[in-house]
Amino acid sequence: METSYREEEARRKASLLHCIFFFLLGALAMAAAIAVLHESSYWEWRCNRLTDIVVDGDDGDGPSSSEVVDGGGEWGMVRTRGAQFVVGGGRPFYVNGFNTYWLMVLAVDPSTRGKVTEVFRQAAAVGLTVCRTWAFNDGGWRALQKSPGVYDEEVFKALDFVVSEARKHKIRLILPLINNWDDYGGKAQYVRWAQAAAAGAGADAFFSDETVRGYFKSHVTAVLTRVNAYTGVAYRDDPTIMAWELMNEPRCASDPTGDTLQAWIAEMAFHVKSVDPAHLLGVGAEGFYGPSSPPARLRVNPNADVALAGADFVRNHRVLGVDFASVHVYPDTWLPAGATKEAQLRFATSWVEAHIADAEGALGGMPVLFAEFGVSTRGARAAFNATSRDAFIEAVYGAMLRSTRRGGGGAGALLWQVFPEGTDYMDDGYAVVLPRAAATAGIVAAHSRRLQSFNSRCAWSCRWGCNKRDNDTAETTTAEADVDVSFHHEL
Repeated sequence: METSYREEEARRKASLLHCIFFFLLGALAMAAAIAVLHESSYWEWRCNRLTDIVVDGDDGDGPSSSEVVDGGGEWGMVRTRGAQFVVGGGRPFYVNGFNTYWLMVLAVDPSTRGKVTEVFRQAAAVGLTVCRTWAFNDGGWRALQKSPGVYDEEVFKALDFVVSEARKHKIRLILPLINNWDDYGGKAQYVRWAQAAAAGAGADAFFSDETVRGYFKSHVTAVLTRVNAYTGVAYRDDPTIMAWELMNEPRCASDPTGDTLQAWIAEMAFHVKSVDPAHLLGVGAEGFYGPSSPPARLRVNPNADVALAGADFVRNHRVLGVDFASVHVYPDTWLPAGATKEAQLRFATSWVEAHIADAEGALGGMPVLFAEFGVSTRGARAAFNATSRDAFIEAVYGAMLRSTRRGGGGAGALLWQVFPEGTDYMDDGYAVVLPRAAATAGIVAAHSRRLQSFNSRCAWSCRWGCNKRDNDTAETTTAEADVDVSFHHEL
């Protein structure tokens, strides 16, 4: 009897201990789950601050127009989330890209059309993911728009070919809609068409003359609603197009206050979004600080004259409908004559860093794309040659990587410019022919790998803290990705 009682008492104690053990185990599991959810939520917010700019009419109650178009796939529309570009379900998309502005013109002629394919193939081989090229040629030789609203179908088909070839090589496009300069027609051609020069501002009447503004709006509509003859997809529905730019390097020196250009940007941004709310929109600006900028920022400008160009970086990019900031980097032509190579490198670094800081701060967390950067290797002013130019490219890439490591607003940079072989007759001194520039190709490829590593890691680990402020972790991630990639010319 005594033995049975003791055994029963031992069983009761063991059962109680088991209950306490499993209760504590459950409590620990619950605490861990709460911590994970908190960590996940916090770092997801850090990695992609959920401050999407409303650019597509999304009221929050249903799918956005870009989600309807692309289904959220990997080749879906590029969107913005906070200070980042994102694709798919929110994967960061940091850009290593290039400019080749003349693709449409060469695609018109069957004898040169293969150069389009060639440059895309070579760019893809070193990991370049975005190409910026003209979606305009107004008047003149091989004009897309021969007169207001009148288009050459063969030239339009050439642009269709460029878009379709870019897609085949998994390269996205940024398409400016007009030029500030006279090349390829530009704003001066529109003024001539409207005989509006009597307005007193010369080519700058483009921004204020009602007839001219109407011509440009019609052109915007014609391009955005174009149905690609090769793919059957309307441009405004095609995720191959990453973004539109209102103008290449807009300036309005006839009104240094900036009011005229500002009003034009606001009007045209609204029009673009009314036709195509799904794609991103940029201004196409060079990044100069204007009269509304504080003195500290005016001192960042490369010279005093650019503050009177009628453009103003922060003000221009606060316009409703503008999704990302754009900046160009040309120390060789902007700085005073005689600037040394070292001075140009210092300027390039400080110029990039100042605009990243303003995109993150004054612009409230907006991606900034350095849509053109380059230095010439020709002419009396050239401080660089084809070899030393690599130091300039590395300086820009280095500034971008410092932003990327912390998940900052430096969203990408596009080299001006990449040429295939056999097009030297169009070289303006800035061309990089990748098969003939092995060292440069290696630098470009290594930068592509670093960005791809970051994008890929963030795709699966972002909510676990891919943008933590742990510098050691960031340095490790970069070091692991810092591999030497050789360029292999594809025949």
